[in-house]
Amino acid sequence: MRLFVQIPCLNEEQTLPLVLATIPKEIPGVDEIHILVVDDGSSDRTVEVARELGVEHFVFHTRNMGLARSFRDGVDYAMQHGADIVVNTDGDNQYPQERIADLVQPILRGEADIVIGDRQTKTIEHFSPFKKVMQGFGSSVVNFAAETNLPDAASGFRAYSRESLIRLNVVTQFSYCMETIIQAGNKRLRIESVQISTNPKTRESRLFKNIFQHMGRSGQAIMRSYIMFKPHVVFLTLALLFFIGAAIPFGRFLILTWMGVAGDHIQSLIFGSAMLVGALLSVALTVISDMLRTNRTLLEDSLERIKLMQYAPERVFDPNAPVLADAARHPSLPVSVDAVIAHHPTADADQVTARA
Repeated sequence: MRLFVQIPCLNEEQTLPLVLATIPKEIPGVDEIHILVVDDGSSDRTVEVARELGVEHFVFHTRNMGLARSFRDGVDYAMQHGADIVVNTDGDNQYPQERIADLVQPILRGEADIVIGDRQTKTIEHFSPFKKVMQGFGSSVVNFAAETNLPDAASGFRAYSRESLIRLNVVTQFSYCMETIIQAGNKRLRIESVQISTNPKTRESRLFKNIFQHMGRSGQAIMRSYIMFKPHVVFLTLALLFFIGAAIPFGRFLILTWMGVAGDHIQSLIFGSAMLVGALLSVALTVISDMLRTNRTLLEDSLERIKLMQYAPERVFDPNAPVLADAARHPSLPVSVDAVIAHHPTADADQVTARA
């Protein structure tokens, strides 16, 4: 059983030592623990500090790509190196790394595919009352979209099984947290929560400027994911609302016609016709989106099969071997120009970019 702990970092030279110092060295049921640092375009000594502290696995972004891309590229690296479980944490030391052992236990026992650390947001002192309320509301919206019952849907302290990562696909550019839950819920993956307490705040979030920007982007990601899996619910609801909006003025006009005074209320026909067109367009969008959903399902099935072949045991890298040896054994494995990988204590971004 091979575990990768991936740490997305953007200028985390001050807090990264705290994170690395508290990651467990041994976990019952886990044979190997590897630490992966995803450098998302850092301009400080994040990478040098990680190397000094013994980290050997890196993904380098040549520029800042965001949390969702960092998660996706880190997962790809871990899977290419035979990860059975991937734990995602943060480089700002928000989460208690010593709880990683508890986080992976439901997966090791075969009880869950994904485990999320419940931060118990109502007890976090530096969260304002408004933020606590919105965290709860956001989790409720995600639970509705995913048909789950998770107390803290926004938590980034998570453990994923290999099987779940093969089935999940990150397409958003903001944050993977909401999207992966909605995908997992609709794909009937098993999701569990483990209560944790957070560490004291070390800095402001770099993911968003303020809570309203976070709410807007999260809402956009939730709506996009929900429409992706349940387009008929959205568009049939719109069709029904438009139809009701058409029926009311049409009914009014018929009553006025029966009363003999309809000539002065032709605007009811105009408004009703506009609503009827909206209803018909919503029905058309329902048909189109359902066809697109069928096509997406077939594409995802094909992508799962490709991942199974790409991450097959005979094709994965040995995480304990130098990168040059792995490259010689697997010369056909692709390396992205924007996300370059390295497994060597002395490798740097320029060297690996040249290799890419």
